[in-house]
Amino acid sequence: MNQRIIFHIDVNSAYLSWEAVYRLQHGDKVDLRTIPSVVGGDQESRHGIVLAKSLPAKQYNIQTGESLYAVRQRCPQLVVVPPRYDLYVQCSAALIRLLEEYSPRIQIFSIDECFLDFTNMEGLFGDPVEAAHNIKERIKKELGFTVNIGISNNKLLAKMGSDLQKPDKVHTLFPEEIPEKMWPLPVSKLYMVGRATAPKLHQMGIYTIRDLAKTDPELLKHKFKSFGRLMWNFANGIEDSPIRAGDLINVKGIGNSTTIAFDVEDRRTAHMILLSLTETVATRLRNAKFCAGLVSVSIKTNEFFSYSHQRKLYTPTDCTMTIYKAACKLFDEAWQGQKIRHLGVRVSELCGNDFIQLSMLDKENENKKILDGVIDNIRIKYGSRSIIRSCFLNSGLKPLTGGVMEEDYQMMTSIL
Repeated sequence: MNQRIIFHIDVNSAYLSWEAVYRLQHGDKVDLRTIPSVVGGDQESRHGIVLAKSLPAKQYNIQTGESLYAVRQRCPQLVVVPPRYDLYVQCSAALIRLLEEYSPRIQIFSIDECFLDFTNMEGLFGDPVEAAHNIKERIKKELGFTVNIGISNNKLLAKMGSDLQKPDKVHTLFPEEIPEKMWPLPVSKLYMVGRATAPKLHQMGIYTIRDLAKTDPELLKHKFKSFGRLMWNFANGIEDSPIRAGDLINVKGIGNSTTIAFDVEDRRTAHMILLSLTETVATRLRNAKFCAGLVSVSIKTNEFFSYSHQRKLYTPTDCTMTIYKAACKLFDEAWQGQKIRHLGVRVSELCGNDFIQLSMLDKENENKKILDGVIDNIRIKYGSRSIIRSCFLNSGLKPLTGGVMEEDYQMMTSIL
């Protein structure tokens, strides 16, 4: 049996690139990719965040997720264009159609990246590295944008490989190349090690992926529970999830929010509303076969002052209670005691739920997953109000259903 060959294809600055190509095709003289520019909101608005940025914009230390108001202070000449999700879905679909010429086994990981199983395709398309270069050049010539392609024997290393150097590159990262290419990288570069986890690893004297790979996995498990073992596996290139062809939808985030009929003045009531919102979000997350790596909470006061707070999770999840606990903690940190009229919960940084769960589930997580599945099945069969949490019984509040956030609604109606 031949060794698996997996490609990870990642569009360089996807939203920005797709906007630039579309505008050039329709008569624009300036390529957005060559000037300081971002996708993220109305040019006349002071609101919104950066969704994608050009390489020249990076010179101003503009980060994805920053507010447009803040980045304009550093770069007054910044060109801001609003997102057009219908265009991005079309571009993503065109990319998949091209890739399907090289393999029937393609797994969409997000709207701008996917995995392709190239195993046993050498007889048709030649050496994997040569084939990857041919694919990359075809995408550039026929579709107008550039991609990075990582090549390895599993999805983790292929994804890590595609990130080694950008843009418009092909990289291999096979197991024998890990010590040279991956281990010297900062531990924060390892997939799933985010802003919250990296400082904790630094406190343990772990600064590089090599340090993590050489750490006693039992020590990591003691410190981080099942996520510690998962990080150790990833640092050593261990990951074996299969390519699941064509079963993920192109969604960047899932959210739910509500305008409350009365002013909320206490933490307990706010937490109950967050629970109801989270149940809807987590159910949709599981139905879409995603896990989320980022949770955010938005608050609007009775005086229409809005603010939000977000945090990366230790590991992506689709568990209702894990997301709810994160939402409550974010709310407690952000709320300044004002009367609340509107609350929202949103999850993003989505990934396929098979890529992480095979390695991370301990007994507690497995029990939560079973419980969530049972609740989902009852509500699907008998209705959303057929089973509710006991905390709502005498609260005077009703569990919420539906009510996606405005930006999610605009996106999802163009996608689904």
